[in-house]
Amino acid sequence: MRPALLIHKKLRNFFAIDQREPVIAFAQTPVGKMLLVAIALAILLLPPVVKRLDPPLWSIVVIAVAAAHAYLPSYRGLILFFSAWLTTLFWLPVISPYDYASTALVMVVCWLSLMYVRHFKTHLLARRPVVALLGCLAVMTFAFAQMPAGPLQDMSWSFLVVFSIYIWYLCYAIVDMRGRHPAPVLIQMGVQKAFWLSSSTPLGKGAAFLHRHLSTTPRELAITQIKAVKLLIWMTVLILIQSTIHRVFTGMLGIPKQEHAVVAFIQGNPYSLWINWISVILDTVTFSIYIAVYGHKAIGVARLAGFRLPRTMCRPLESRTLAEFWNRYNFYFKEVMVDLFYIPTFLRAPKQYPRVRMFIATFMAAGVGNFVFHIIRDLYEIHTKGVADLAYSYLSYALYCGLLATGIGISQLRQHAGIKPNNTRWGRVHSFVVIWGFITLLQNFDINMRQYSVLENLAFTASLFGLGY
Repeated sequence: MRPALLIHKKLRNFFAIDQREPVIAFAQTPVGKMLLVAIALAILLLPPVVKRLDPPLWSIVVIAVAAAHAYLPSYRGLILFFSAWLTTLFWLPVISPYDYASTALVMVVCWLSLMYVRHFKTHLLARRPVVALLGCLAVMTFAFAQMPAGPLQDMSWSFLVVFSIYIWYLCYAIVDMRGRHPAPVLIQMGVQKAFWLSSSTPLGKGAAFLHRHLSTTPRELAITQIKAVKLLIWMTVLILIQSTIHRVFTGMLGIPKQEHAVVAFIQGNPYSLWINWISVILDTVTFSIYIAVYGHKAIGVARLAGFRLPRTMCRPLESRTLAEFWNRYNFYFKEVMVDLFYIPTFLRAPKQYPRVRMFIATFMAAGVGNFVFHIIRDLYEIHTKGVADLAYSYLSYALYCGLLATGIGISQLRQHAGIKPNNTRWGRVHSFVVIWGFITLLQNFDINMRQYSVLENLAFTASLFGLGY
């Protein structure tokens, strides 16, 4: 065995404390349980973590709720329900004074929708929840945009914005309610934006997925909570790495952020070619760490509550194909796209052309679904800026989604044709350069770059290859 592999194996064995029986046994004792909860809380209260994530009081509340869910199984339904909706009130981006009332109304709408689906499983909402809910959202958006300005329009838009936050959670709940043994409505309502979440992406999917991944024995719970602490520690390491990158490259070396490099290029005073490349690469690295940090924090808290959930991001640097990268990079976002766009499209696409069928389904997920997800996230801009401005600002991201979906689709077609990546050392290097080179160039068109026109982003991308200087 090569020395590098031997060191890697020793390190993995050293950190595999969740596989050591004495540690697992200790974690099942009252002292061990209190210690795990205390360590998790201490991590979230560390200065670098608090600076980037949640206020200290909220970290205490979230850890307390997670511990209560883990150790009070008889009250889990109530704990999930109340913590979920109180969490929403805390994280709600208050744009209008009507937002809190809108949250209560959305809760009622979600509850009634689930009761409706339970009794009418053959109706459109039950059979095609994505189509039905997106259709309702589109009709409401059009109707509210035609209303005269005033309190009634503000109230309507407030409801629409809050409802749009829940649309993907509600889709999962409706799909779960179609099953033979769906979870009680109280549980379904409790995982509508569960207490460990602060995003529109369901990290943990729906109630059925969470039920399958719930630790049911003291040993399973102990292992899951040990993994929670390990993940939170790794999250802290990533925060420190991100801070170091910023301090060294931005603070000491003066490397501009990508947005500043683009502005300088647009104004006709571009940085040198190599500085622009470093700027784009650093933006890709720091954005990837950002996604990992927030995902690891949420999954870490969910694991502390007893849910054996997969990580949001798992070793994307080891990806050998673009399709594998998409599975590793942002797992739960990918799952939303697969569950709600890929699978329905794949089941309805022409079966006589399997490769075309797969490519169309992939494009619907990574392209169309991706675009729809993010434009719904910014739906309020229709009220403040108008449809034309929102559509124009999203042209760059539309290109991003199209290129990403095409790349993933081609990667899947190559895999389906039996083309495997070269497993030699240079083959792995080639895969790394191709995948991350593609992702790095796509960063010029991602959601954070939509303040610039698509032509400006294209021109900046071309300038990285010496064109347009």
